[in-house]
Amino acid sequence: MKIQKLLFLPIVALIISSCSSVKVTTDYDTKADFNKYKTFAFYKKGIDKAPISDLDKKRIMRAVEAELIAKGMTKSSSPDLLVSLFTKSRERINVNDNFYGGFYYPWYYGANRVRVSQYTEGTLFIDLLDANKKELVWQGVGTGALRTRNVEQKEERVKEFVGEIMAKYPPGSKNK
Repeated sequence: MKIQKLLFLPIVALIISSCSSVKVTTDYDTKADFNKYKTFAFYKKGIDKAPISDLDKKRIMRAVEAELIAKGMTKSSSPDLLVSLFTKSRERINVNDNFYGGFYYPWYYGANRVRVSQYTEGTLFIDLLDANKKELVWQGVGTGALRTRNVEQKEERVKEFVGEIMAKYPPGSKNK
């Protein structure tokens, strides 16, 4: 029975590690009073520089807007915060060897011992700027695989990225 449990552990670890997730980091101005920010608008100058399609920009902006409204903020023509975004992507290669701890597990990937896959890793930067000072006060960065086959999956992946990033705003919130 113990042997079966030991053989089962690598399979569970593989399943958990293969789940698509977004790695998030944030940085912020420790002197900024985030309680004073009640309204927002998108910073067109910054968003226009993002090297993605206009459709993807709209998807991201809608997701950010929904997240900020859910946090009690309102969109305004005279905002407290300006929202900017930037993206980058790179091709990644993943090499998996189904040899674990001196034991060979052919059922992981079939009879082949090594599996190589290629995917695109995307990074989304969401910058929040103090509208009066035009200074960056908060930045959230999310990185993850961009495995999307259709428009609906792309929409869901964008919502996931933005949701994970914006869960860290404002700093010190219990949603971390």
